[in-house]
Amino acid sequence: MALVLNEEQHLLKSSAEAFFRERAPVTALRALRDTADPTGFSRDLWREMAAMGWAGTFLPEEYGGIGCGYTELGVVMQAAGRTLAASPLFATVALGASAVLLAGSAEQKERLLPAVAAGETLLTVALQEGPHHRPERVATSAVANGEGYMLSGAKTYVPDGHVADVIVVVARTAGAGDEESATSGEGAGDSAGTAGLSLFLVDREAAGVMIERRSMADSRNMAEVRLDGATGELLGTAGEAWPVIDTVIDRANAVLAAEMLGSAQAAFERTMEYLKTREQFGALIGTFQALQHRAAQMFCEIELSKSVVLKALEAIDADAPDAALCASLAKVQVSDMLRLVSDEAIQMHGGIGMTDEEDVGLYLKRARVAQQMLGDENCHLDRYARLRGY
Repeated sequence: MALVLNEEQHLLKSSAEAFFRERAPVTALRALRDTADPTGFSRDLWREMAAMGWAGTFLPEEYGGIGCGYTELGVVMQAAGRTLAASPLFATVALGASAVLLAGSAEQKERLLPAVAAGETLLTVALQEGPHHRPERVATSAVANGEGYMLSGAKTYVPDGHVADVIVVVARTAGAGDEESATSGEGAGDSAGTAGLSLFLVDREAAGVMIERRSMADSRNMAEVRLDGATGELLGTAGEAWPVIDTVIDRANAVLAAEMLGSAQAAFERTMEYLKTREQFGALIGTFQALQHRAAQMFCEIELSKSVVLKALEAIDADAPDAALCASLAKVQVSDMLRLVSDEAIQMHGGIGMTDEEDVGLYLKRARVAQQMLGDENCHLDRYARLRGY
């Protein structure tokens, strides 16, 4: 497996970078933040992205997609990360569409996926219930009620939950989700914590659904979702959703790692430009050997991350047996790298880097939120070790 983009992927990379540079620069994120935009992203921008085929990147052509893969979605997300572009691409496609494609019936796929590819329907996944990523610790319950299910519980940190038309909710139809019966971490498969989990499609406007928007430190959208007897439509087989959930998390983490890589590259480039223009003690600070060494370390970590991210995305597209390992490895490497780059960007800019005048502070905030999403590096280090048999 060659860890390089092919010609078509290079063309996609160039067009995506040009698109986000021109249509969604960092100033666009500032405008959304400063005006307290109720949506949190530009609907017009999203329609343009869908028209370019990005909302259906890995969806089969029969569902209105372009039949590519997660590698291509990662290329687009990496370009989006360079300008901190806000869009529902991650929540709708990497999370929601992945779950529907993996678990949905033929009718559910036909009903939802073409609308997703056209940019008409927004999806998300409501997974987390506590402050930390513990996907098997689910207390939200689903009780059969005639032809459907009644869901009760609460979800936190739901990406774009306040604007998603349909929410894929993880709920428990059997088993227990408390801390004593749950597993010690994700990926245990047949444990008491993961047994009995199911997926449900819940309409945002359905009775019993209460959603409260949360704006994160990076100005991105999250939501608290409370379910009080809300009607849910079963997605997949009741009580057997864990393999799908685990796979969706892997795929989303690989895509998220690509976005984080793009953010790191942009922060690094901005910092290098600053080193070439800022003078101190009568010399450009970029000539100071100590700063050159630190810049070299950042460069090496970014280059290593490029290979790790591409490996994870290609492993997913190839349905490789080590795809889960690669996804966790990518999240660990990129999280560690992004912490280094975002910290150094602030330090090398000096005091001005801590002000809102400079964009590097925005990259730092995005880095900290992205690092925690779907498990931080410690979570995935532990998972990687367990998957390797330790």
